[in-house]
Amino acid sequence: MTNILITGSSRGIGAAIIAALDTPRTNVIGHGTASGIACDFSEPGSAQDLWVQAIDQLGGKIDVLVNNAGIFDAAPIDLDDDAWLAAWERTMRINLTASAELCRLAVKHWQDRGSGGRIVNIASRAAYRGDSPAHWHYAASKAGMVAMTKTIARGYAKNGILAFAICPGFTMTGMAEDYLESRGGDKLLADIPLGRVAMPDEIATIAKFCALEAPASMTGAVLDANGASYVR
Repeated sequence: MTNILITGSSRGIGAAIIAALDTPRTNVIGHGTASGIACDFSEPGSAQDLWVQAIDQLGGKIDVLVNNAGIFDAAPIDLDDDAWLAAWERTMRINLTASAELCRLAVKHWQDRGSGGRIVNIASRAAYRGDSPAHWHYAASKAGMVAMTKTIARGYAKNGILAFAICPGFTMTGMAEDYLESRGGDKLLADIPLGRVAMPDEIATIAKFCALEAPASMTGAVLDANGASYVR
C-alpha cells in the first residue's frame, strides 16, 4: 500500500486530488476542516503537528506528500504598511513555509527509513507569469515553491526521493471564481486560447500521475496546465 498525505484537501483541487488518489492500493490522509486532520498553517508549528498526526494514522510511514494548501488573499499596495506586511507574511507562511516544513520532514523521514518517496507541489502559473498588482505575495510564494521543488529533485534524486511541481492557471474553484468575477471574467477568459479555465479533476489527473506513475527520470519536472495562456 502507498501511504499519501495531501494538504488543503477540503475543496477544489485538493478535494479532486484526494478523490483521484483514493484507490484500492492507497491509504490517503487529507488535511482540512472537512477532509481529515484540521490544522491552521498560519500558526507556527502546525505543519509539524500535521505530519506527526498523519504518520501516526498511517502506521508510521508516508510514501507521498502532496502540498496543495494555499490562500489567494489580495494585498493592494495602498494598504497601510502593517496590514500589507501582515498579508505578505501570512500568505508566505501558508503557501510556502508550511510546504517547506512538510517537504523537509518528508525528506528526513525517507532518509531515516532508507527509502524513496515522492513530493508533488501544487504551484501556479503565477510562478512564471506573475499575477495582479494586489497579489505580489501569491506569485512570489508560488515561484518559491517551484524553486524549492527543483532544489529537492536535484539534491535527493540519488536517494530515490522525487519531486514534481504542477502549475495550474485559473481552475474552477471558489478562489478562481471570485477572482474571475472581480476582474471581469470574459476579458480574462479571452486570454486563454483553450477558451475555458481548467477543471479540478484535470489537475488531479496530473497530480495522480506524478504521485504514483511518473518515471523517476521526470523528477524536477514542472507541469503546466493553463490552457496555453502561458507557454514556456
